[in-house]
Amino acid sequence: MERMPVLFVGHGSPMNAIENNAFTEKWETLGKSLPRPKAILAVSAHWFTAGTKVTDAKNPKMVYDMYGFPEALYRVSYPAPGAPAFAHKAKALSEAEVMLDNTWGLDHGAWSVLCRMYPKADIPVFQFSVNRLAPMEEHYRLGRALGALRDEGVLIFGTGNVVHNLARVNMYMEEGYPWAYEFDAYIKSSILQRDDENVIHYERAGACAAYAFPSPDHYAPLLYALGASEKEERVTVFNEACVLGSLSMTGYVFGA
Repeated sequence: MERMPVLFVGHGSPMNAIENNAFTEKWETLGKSLPRPKAILAVSAHWFTAGTKVTDAKNPKMVYDMYGFPEALYRVSYPAPGAPAFAHKAKALSEAEVMLDNTWGLDHGAWSVLCRMYPKADIPVFQFSVNRLAPMEEHYRLGRALGALRDEGVLIFGTGNVVHNLARVNMYMEEGYPWAYEFDAYIKSSILQRDDENVIHYERAGACAAYAFPSPDHYAPLLYALGASEKEERVTVFNEACVLGSLSMTGYVFGA
């Protein structure tokens, strides 16, 4: 079995599930160019929990965790099967306590991207939560532990945004604020140099870090992807952009 790469996607608006743009075109290209996984482990910003949880349902349900969008978005269906066996392996590999929880399913952080990458919904998917009580180091360590699944054909897929400050979103801006670009560039430079400590301790970026995100939910999935990758692996940057003032769409492929 070919070792799977690791992916982090800046998912942005859930409307990307039904709109065509440069970001979604790249997701579609990734789905065609990356090795086909046996299963996908999605670490989504939108399952932000007290403690770490994992789904092991045979048929995970759709979670429409967004409000005020067009009706067409709520009609999107992504009926991918689950991956109970891999979910149990992920639980066993994790150093921290991980709880099985099927009250959740696939949220829009996962399905809005996967429906563009793998539109047939024929690859099993299971989802990991982001523990809101955990320090950044723990997210990275969990990623390190879960990286073993790559050798079994699992695509580890972090989905969030490096910059995600909805309180500062400007719907009239196509690009980003200077501080958004500054933080995004600092994180990119640190990743390309494989200075993982700078990514874990993102506050080292300076004043721009204080604006980048008020909550770590969208940032932490990057640490899972970084932890699951190896420092000698090739890193490819895609969708490098900031939009609406305070969102980064920048994504990374590790190892492909």
